Amino acid sequence: MPSLKKPVAAILASCATYSEIFPCQPSTAETGRKLVRDVLGIWNLDDLADRAELIITELIANASRHTPCPEIRLVVGRPSATRVRVGIVDEEPSRLPVLSHAGEEDESGRGLLLIDAVADRWGCDLQSSGRRLRGKEVWAELRTEEDE
Repeated sequence: MPSLKKPVAAILASCATYSEIFPCQPSTAETGRKLVRDVLGIWNLDDLADRAELIITELIANASRHTPCPEIRLVVGRPSATRVRVGIVDEEPSRLPVLSHAGEEDESGRGLLLIDAVADRWGCDLQSSGRRLRGKEVWAELRTEEDE
């Protein structure tokens, strides 16, 4: 008779998510990096920590620079056994991320290009409550070694 139990790793990976609300300001990046590193350590995915920290730093910088929101929600999740997703949720659905090309002299404008370079994929999901848009999540995913 076949076992009806799923492997524990698959169960945890398919539904594990951690989120926390922080002030929408650049100084949140330090706390965000620590949170991401800690969660990945719990999941034994330390090899993804450097890239995930870089991504979350850029997402926090973008939210604090381009939205008037007082708070953001940082999310670290496992949408599948082979992927980790880090994201920032804000309450400004009208300000969508735009992949732009900064000039050589520009001091900013490269955040999404950097995320695009280090993430396996990234995007933005609008969030609604009934028919009313209430925010968005800008996210990036990294594949785990199990996917390779």
